[in-house]
Parts: sequence; structure tokens; C-alpha cells
Amino acid sequence: MRWRRALVALVLATLAVAAGAALARSAGDPGRQDPVRAVSAGLRCPACQGESVADSRSPIAAAMRQVVADQLAQGRNGTEIRRWFVQRYGADVLTDPPAPGVRLLLWGVPVLALLAGGYAALRTLRPGAARTGSAAPWAPDARRARRAWRVASVGVVALVASVAITADRLDPPARPAPADPVAVALQLAHDLETQDRYDAAAQMYQEALRDRPDDAVRLRLAFALLRAGDGAAAQRTARDVLAREPDSPDGLLVLGLAQRNSRSVEAGDTLRHFLAVAPAHPAAAEIRRLLATGREPAGP
Repeated sequence: MRWRRALVALVLATLAVAAGAALARSAGDPGRQDPVRAVSAGLRCPACQGESVADSRSPIAAAMRQVVADQLAQGRNGTEIRRWFVQRYGADVLTDPPAPGVRLLLWGVPVLALLAGGYAALRTLRPGAARTGSAAPWAPDARRARRAWRVASVGVVALVASVAITADRLDPPARPAPADPVAVALQLAHDLETQDRYDAAAQMYQEALRDRPDDAVRLRLAFALLRAGDGAAAQRTARDVLAREPDSPDGLLVLGLAQRNSRSVEAGDTLRHFLAVAPAHPAAAEIRRLLATGREPAGP
């Protein structure tokens, strides 16, 4: 009986060590050397198929990685950053949406199984367990020992089956679709503009235009290009809009300002056309002062 007890003890110790090693690996921080990648790996790239932000090479993913880096530099942790993305783009932006009920079961089953197996082993193999007629009141006979093992085995099987059934019911049949790449690109562009990073914002507007050719987006791109100092590109984008809508107030505004920055003689006529079309525009008062005094405006 001693060698049996030693064998069982060795098996239990091996299982405990393996479980501890698995827990250590799962609880460890694989991104400790690269926290940006660690956080980005939990975000889904909207412009890619099945890739995380950490692995994607798309411009949108690059911008999202930069947002992660900026927020880490501001002292936010991974949970706060993921929450920030979810608030803007929805839970679909996560590569692994939370499912606490399933995860709780998946963690609880091995623990319960280990406890049940340990209890059955203790009841069966404890000194005196195999001797009938023992004076100790807790010592089971062989029949009770077999019954304990059967009960433990049935319990483990039932727990595993319940996890499989519950997980199948709780988990969605298919992975959620990624967030709308156009919406993500536009939101990122807006966030970048609030940080005065107009070059990066213009790139995001260009990404949005690839999937959704829209004059409203073109105008936002033109303003971003103007603020980034690329007047020539701003003029081309504004003229593209004006070719379809000659009296577009924002198109005339950004074109006139870009022309003025390049010292074009057409700037005055374009800005006066803007005032005639949209005299109540929020920028109209400043444009009037510009035309009257010759000073540069603060910007659109």
C-alpha cells in the first residue's frame, strides 16, 4: 500500500506543479517588455480580417497603436485604454469580448475536480482506510472507498459536461464583426486634430475616403491638409468638391485660405464669393476682417 500511496502522491504533485506553471504563464505579462503591443493585441484592426492592432500594418492600426502609446505615456493602464476604445467604437473593437460566466466556469471546474480527487484520495489512501474494523470513526471500508471514488468521478464528468453545454450556449456562434473602419478612421482623425496632429489626421481622412467617397469627408481632409501646411493638396481637394458643388461654403473657405497662404491673386475673389454664399458662416466675421485689414486668419 505504501508504493500506491507514493504513486498517487507523485501524480497529484505533478498535476499541482503543472497547474501552477500554467497559471504562472497565463498570469504573466507577455508584453512587459512592450506594453504598447500588449494592449494593442487586445484590439481588433477595423480595416483587416482577423488581425489585431498589434499585428496589422494598416494605417488605421498604426494610428491606434499611436493612441495606445500616447495614453500609456499619460499614465493610463491597459484596462482604461481598452475601455476608451470601447466607448468610441463599441465592444466589437476588442479581439476577445468579455464572457465572465464562461470564464468563471472554466476556472472553477479544474479547481473543483482537483479538490474532489484529493478528497477521494485522502479518504481512500489515508492510513487505516483499507483496514476494516478500525477503531477510528472516519475510516471507510473498501466498499465506501469505492463509492467515494465513483461519486468523485461522476461529479467531475458532470462538471465538465456542464461547462461544455453552458459554454456552447453562452458563447456567440460566430465572432462579432469588426468595427466599421470608416467610423474608426473618422473618429481617430478627429482625435488627432484635437491634438494638433494634422498630418496624421489627414492620413486617417484619406483612409476613410477609400471606403466612403464623400464630400463631407473631403472637406475635413482639405482643412486638415491646410492646417498641416500642405496648401497645394488642400486646394486640389477643395476644387474636387467645388467641381460638384460650386457654392459649397466650406469648399470656398478652405480654397480661399489655401490660395492666400500661397499668395495667389485669386484668394480675394474666392473669399468674397464665400461671404456672398454664406454670410452667416461661423468664419464669416474673421474673413471680413481679413479682407479689410489684410491680416491672416487664425484658421478655419
